[in-house]
Amino acid sequence: MKTLDWYIFKKYIGTFFFSISLLILIVIVFDVSENIDSFIKNEASFKEVVLHYYIPFIPYFINLFIYLFVFISVIFFTSKMAGHTEIIAILSSGISFKRFLRPYIMAAILLSMVSFYLGNFLIPKTDSVRREFKDKYIERLTKSSGSNIHVQIEKGVYVYVGNFDIKRKIAYKFSMEKFEGNTLTYKVMSDKAVYDTINGTWTLETYVERFMYPEETMIRGRSKDTTIMLQPRDLYNIKEEFEEMNLFEIRNHIKDLELKGADNTLMYRIEMHKRIASPVAIIILTVIGASLSSRKVRGGMGLHLGIGIVITFSYILFMEFSRVFALSGMFSPFIAAWLPNIIFSIIGIYFLVKAPK
Repeated sequence: MKTLDWYIFKKYIGTFFFSISLLILIVIVFDVSENIDSFIKNEASFKEVVLHYYIPFIPYFINLFIYLFVFISVIFFTSKMAGHTEIIAILSSGISFKRFLRPYIMAAILLSMVSFYLGNFLIPKTDSVRREFKDKYIERLTKSSGSNIHVQIEKGVYVYVGNFDIKRKIAYKFSMEKFEGNTLTYKVMSDKAVYDTINGTWTLETYVERFMYPEETMIRGRSKDTTIMLQPRDLYNIKEEFEEMNLFEIRNHIKDLELKGADNTLMYRIEMHKRIASPVAIIILTVIGASLSSRKVRGGMGLHLGIGIVITFSYILFMEFSRVFALSGMFSPFIAAWLPNIIFSIIGIYFLVKAPK
């Protein structure tokens, strides 16, 4: 990298981390004021609040607003350079605009890699701690699936539960059926099934078994231990559970759900494709920001910032629209994740063509 490259690279990275650090402090202050009643009411210690909530909160917040602050940072320092006629001097010295963009692209690639690592590997680890704290002191994230729960645990095997006690891990009015094709071959019913967290088995209490093959027989009993492909987490809902999963865990979870015949994989597919596509947006928004703000205009930095904020929020809004369309079945999760990048790439090419040469 040349001196010019280091100059722009340091300005980009420095402006980004300085601006987002200031906002993190402001957001933490507002969050404390909003949740302090819950902290006091539920007797959360200062150590738990800091180590288990706000420290894990920082990488989550950075990745959440990285697109906005990447764009604002680029426009801020590039507009200052344009206002001081630095860009005119650079281009007048014989450096092409594409060459001028090189340090921007390098910094954007670095931040994209950081975002990819945060979103897919670091945040899922820290979020498990943050969400555990949140579930305990702020908001219940674990919720019952209600009554009459139906789960397919493997091909041709179905479990029915009247209701499930999350804390005691007891499934009431439990029954399991096995089919071969359309033919019922086995059924067991029990007043309740208790999960053994140590052995990973279910204990059926006051049960009735029916075997339909080779001849129909019935067995009654008071207690029986059985191993089946059913976990307690299959019987209750965890709000935005995918936040605790890395990229590979989401992919494996989707395969497990498909193996069980579940039809609730859409949210996980959207999240998986979003985590791959989102870091690319940093590069696209960087090119748009540099091309937009490199021309010296009468409105100066204020005009550039105004246009930049509109473009950034348009991108975020478009991402949400795509997500809604994917949930409604109008778009596939892949298209929903990548369509905003495709559209804003076209916008980036337009601004690149119009940029000063």
